[in-house]
Amino acid sequence: MQITTKILFQSNYWYNDGLSKAQMHDMSGAITSLRRSLQYNRENIAARNLLGLVYYGRGEVAEGLVEWIISKNFRPTDNIANYYIAKVQENANELEAVNQAVKKYNQCLLYCQQDGDDLAVIQLKKVIVAHPTFLKAYQLLALLYLKTEQYAKARQILRTARKLDTTNEITLRYMHEMTQLKGKKIRETEVRGTAENAVSYKLGNETIIQPAPAKWRELVGQMWINIILGIVIGAATVWFLIVPAVNESQLDNANKQLLEYGELVAAQKAELSAQKKALDEYRASNGETEEVLTNAQNTADSYESLMQVSDQYDSADYSSATMADSLMAIHRDSLGTQGQALFDELTGNIYPDVCDTEFSTGESALSSGDYQTAIDAMNKVVTMNESYQDGEAIYNLGAAYFLNGDTTNANTRFQRVIELYPDTDVATKAQEGLNGNVNITNASSGSGNSSSNNSDSQDESSDNYDEDTE
Repeated sequence: MQITTKILFQSNYWYNDGLSKAQMHDMSGAITSLRRSLQYNRENIAARNLLGLVYYGRGEVAEGLVEWIISKNFRPTDNIANYYIAKVQENANELEAVNQAVKKYNQCLLYCQQDGDDLAVIQLKKVIVAHPTFLKAYQLLALLYLKTEQYAKARQILRTARKLDTTNEITLRYMHEMTQLKGKKIRETEVRGTAENAVSYKLGNETIIQPAPAKWRELVGQMWINIILGIVIGAATVWFLIVPAVNESQLDNANKQLLEYGELVAAQKAELSAQKKALDEYRASNGETEEVLTNAQNTADSYESLMQVSDQYDSADYSSATMADSLMAIHRDSLGTQGQALFDELTGNIYPDVCDTEFSTGESALSSGDYQTAIDAMNKVVTMNESYQDGEAIYNLGAAYFLNGDTTNANTRFQRVIELYPDTDVATKAQEGLNGNVNITNASSGSGNSSSNNSDSQDESSDNYDEDTE
């Protein structure tokens, strides 16, 4: 008892920590704390509902719905999760807009993989307009802006992303990268400007800085105008002293530019590698988004259909066949414990009568040669109760397929009969069906028909069957 109390205390402690962080828009921290709370007590309804709200606040609607549906399974009544689910479902247009936004986001990931950055940027702008709280869309758009050196736009997008989740690791990392990339670009611009405006060279132990070659030639021209008498001496001085120094400085400048280009290429390669790694992480973490949304939608649809059939059954205004069709469309595995119990209760009350009716319909259709109707009817029987009539339903379904020309599906059913009911009469008939001889008995009339792969064997097997029946 003392251990249980400590576990519950720890669960409530982490719930309170998650609530505090959520109030400060620290969504990542809140998710971590609430998950830890649920590790101690998975039935902590308050923590699970708050976790759903935090996911919803970050634009991850599917994850939020999953948490609320789990919460509803633990406590079907007096649970605020019912209100949250109803609010999401009653606005079908908004839910569809969120679904489309997630699909467009996944398409943007493909664009990025195919170097279609421009298309990805255009699509992501539409995504954040349709789904303003979609944090991952903001982060991917900021990453693309960083790649194209649009730092002002990247800063604006990252600020919005940080408002949605103040301590998200990816957002903070992108902001840090943006600061470093922008500072590096400023330093490169300053160095490039200095190199363009001046020329430096060494003369002995002294470093001489002179204007760029274009300006130096202007000064030389003025010197020739002012010093007419020393033209010969000046020309000799320029030729033997100044020109070699200028050539050397130009060579140094060329070498510096090559080094700068090499550093720039290396930096770009490193940047592209980091961006590719980030995109790979996005693909890995978001590849399940659409699958989770689909599972959540299937769960919601299954519960809705189950409640509808339950109301129909209570009202007694609907036929068993109509209710059986609805039940066969429900995914039982997507329901919770109570949902599965209600599903089993309804099928136990509805399926037997429908199986009898459909089996009779299938037999009559086989006798009259309407094989497609027989396939449809026997398929329903096998779906509802595979062991109906100790394998006769499966055998009749295989026979209908065989007579309709679909030997692949026919052999599959015959083999199933042999697996489920070995050493029985129906297994013997199924083995004959695999050998190409099909015997059909109409339980209501006692008449027999037979079919085989060719007309001769068909007539022969029919006569044999009639003799056996007599």
